[in-house]
Amino acid sequence: MNDESFHLENAPIIEAVIDIDCDMPTDFDLKASESAIVEALKDSYPKLRQQFFREHKVSYSKDSLPQVDIRQGLKALQFQSEDEKQLVQIRTNGFSFNRLAPYEGLEKYLPEVKSRWSLFTEFVKPVQVRKIGLRTINRILLPLEEGRLNLDDYLKIGPHLPDEDSLTFLGFLNQHMAIESETGNRVNIVLTTQESTKDEFPLILDIDAFYLCQLEPPPWEKVLEIITSLRSLKNRVFQNTLTEKCLNLF
Repeated sequence: MNDESFHLENAPIIEAVIDIDCDMPTDFDLKASESAIVEALKDSYPKLRQQFFREHKVSYSKDSLPQVDIRQGLKALQFQSEDEKQLVQIRTNGFSFNRLAPYEGLEKYLPEVKSRWSLFTEFVKPVQVRKIGLRTINRILLPLEEGRLNLDDYLKIGPHLPDEDSLTFLGFLNQHMAIESETGNRVNIVLTTQESTKDEFPLILDIDAFYLCQLEPPPWEKVLEIITSLRSLKNRVFQNTLTEKCLNLF
């Protein structure tokens, strides 16, 4: 199954994130731009949350008492849609777009990401893009049969117990990091579990694909090209982690 034809009727994605990390101008002040950004986003994203940072720096000298310098300020503006399913973040180090379930496919949200990225570059004027990422968090409910589950029925790669006749998984956490030789894209893959119920074993498959770069703020077409490449990697990881039986659940 190639990337173009890969489609799930009921994708198990509970959150998808497009994340673009940037270097800002030396004189950038998020607080100073806050009112203009709020005005531009308030109709589509009426709910605003502010995130702050606070840093302590301690200097020591043998001839004096320690000196403590405190630095604090606005770290991020988080704009939520009315139903709180969609989030745009303007950060001191970049831009993020978050979509919670129900998730209807990346193509549906790309025009909105393009619009908000353009607004971000207009107000913030980043100097350099350092990272572009696409992360999807999947929650997969595996059916239990008489309280037991054969993970090999659902996972092509996954954990095994040393004595599977007498031991039953209560949970696990697997993590892999890899780089794609052809593109330089990287991916962090986390496979873990949540507490099971009588009938279901919740599996979390967290795929964080990203590209490290040093680009002057590129046009949207270049950003889209990288996101599309990351989606292709993400889809291959998803398909090659799960068996056909598992894919048929969706």
